[in-house]
Amino acid sequence: MMTTEKTAVISVGRIYCDLIFTGLDELPVLGRELFARDMEIAAGGGAFIAAAHFAHIGRSVALLARLGTDTFSRDIGEKMAQSGVDLQFLEHATDAGPQVTVATVVGQDRAFLTRRAGAARPSTLDAAFAWDKARHLHIAEFATLHEMPDLVSRAKASGLSVSLDPSWDAALIYDKGLLKACAGVDVFLPNLEEAEAITGHSEPEAAIRALAEAFPIVALKGGAEGAWVSSAAGLHHSAAQKVPVVDTTGAGDAFNAGFLDAWLQAQDDQHCLEAGITAGSLAVQAAGGAPQVTAAA
Repeated sequence: MMTTEKTAVISVGRIYCDLIFTGLDELPVLGRELFARDMEIAAGGGAFIAAAHFAHIGRSVALLARLGTDTFSRDIGEKMAQSGVDLQFLEHATDAGPQVTVATVVGQDRAFLTRRAGAARPSTLDAAFAWDKARHLHIAEFATLHEMPDLVSRAKASGLSVSLDPSWDAALIYDKGLLKACAGVDVFLPNLEEAEAITGHSEPEAAIRALAEAFPIVALKGGAEGAWVSSAAGLHHSAAQKVPVVDTTGAGDAFNAGFLDAWLQAQDDQHCLEAGITAGSLAVQAAGGAPQVTAAA
């Protein structure tokens, strides 16, 4: 009897229409108008950006999310359809949009203004967990787990491994119950700012060692400082790659895809770090975090 090989990732989280303003000399301030030299409209949100990078790498991946029916949502829906990501678990609903993030980018500094819409839980959740190709669940932000606290337990009951990027949310990142709510997560993927907010440690090695008490694997993203990983094999660091930086939006989500793809192949920690850094380096070289898709001639 033929069996289906379980290699696919389910990436869950909210989807945004990203309006990304670049070519600025300074960030906006109250009472003053700035003019950007460039603007990109892109499909955004950690769940989609990570999924797009999984697809770019060559790993089967499905997006588990809700998308509105408004103009912004329809536009990014067309962009997502070209990404190589499996959209069979994408729910379309009027109350799920418009869901928009405005990003202003100056060098490696960014400012965001975001509107969330509707509930995070898709009606396709049961179908996604029943998918016979699924091997791993990636939760793109703690806010998603906060809204759907049964995600980890359901994934585990379905035989899936689980990763989580806490993603910055000022209302949640300092929550004393955050680590407890993440119980069962196999790979935790914060950046330096998030790790400091969660642990109180500003020094990377101190922060990652504190988080290692709660998670089997912690991959800590440091941008230009590179990245660290802590596991049963010890603590390792890899330097960042020197590449031209256009927009750092989504670089952490790209790192997540590269790191997790290597981890799912049972590669060692150093190879996982290098794969994550390579994917993150690709993301920063264009506006919008997802890999650029060139239309067929």
